[in-house]
Amino acid sequence: MTSEARTGEGAERRAPLARLPRDERRAQLLVAALEVFVNNGYHGAAMDEIAEAAKVSKPVLYQHFPSKRELYVALLESHLSNLKQMLITALNSTTDNKLRVQATMKAYFQFVANDDQAYRLVFESDLVNDHDVAVRLEKFNSEFADALGAVIAEDTLLGRLEAVLLGRALSGMAQVSARYWLEANGDLDLEVASDLVYRLAWRGISRFPKEQQGPSA
Repeated sequence: MTSEARTGEGAERRAPLARLPRDERRAQLLVAALEVFVNNGYHGAAMDEIAEAAKVSKPVLYQHFPSKRELYVALLESHLSNLKQMLITALNSTTDNKLRVQATMKAYFQFVANDDQAYRLVFESDLVNDHDVAVRLEKFNSEFADALGAVIAEDTLLGRLEAVLLGRALSGMAQVSARYWLEANGDLDLEVASDLVYRLAWRGISRFPKEQQGPSA
C-alpha cells in the first residue's frame, strides 16, 4: 500500500474536530444549557446531559463553566441583561410618556414571545429562592424600577420613593401579565395583550398631577 493510500485512510478514520472561538463555544454551551435547565429544572439537570446536548465532551464544558451553578448564573445574567436592554431601549425610545408606557409593556411581552425558555429560566426556575439568584433578580427589578421611577418623578409632583414604588408596580404588572399571556398558549394575540395592559397602566399613571412648568412668556 502506498504512503498516499495510508494517509487517505487515516484522514477517513479521524477527521479533525472544528475548534470554535471561545465566545462562540460559550454561546453554544449556553443555548444547550438553557434547554436542559428549562426542561429538567436546575436540580434535575446534569452536566453530562448539557454536554451531550451541546455535542461536546464534559472536559470542554468544564473548561468554560467549572460548575453547574456557574453555568446557570451565567445564563441568568445573560438573559436579565437582554431583558433590561430591551426595556430601557423602549423607555428611552420617545419623550411621549404615553408611548413610553406602551413601548415598555410591549417590550416585556416581546421578550417572552422571542424566547419563552429564557423567560421561564429567569422567572420560573426552581432556583429563584437561592440567595445568589435572588440577589441578581432583585438587582434587575431595582434598576428597572429606578429607571421607571426617574421618568415618573420628572413628570409628576411625586417624590422619589413614591415614583419608584409606582415603577415597581408597573414592572410587576408587566411581568405577571406576560407570564399569564405565555400560559395562554397563543390564545390571545401579543399586540392585543400588551395593548390591554398598556391601557390599564396608562389610565392609572396619567392621573397623577403633572410637574408644574415655568410661567409662560
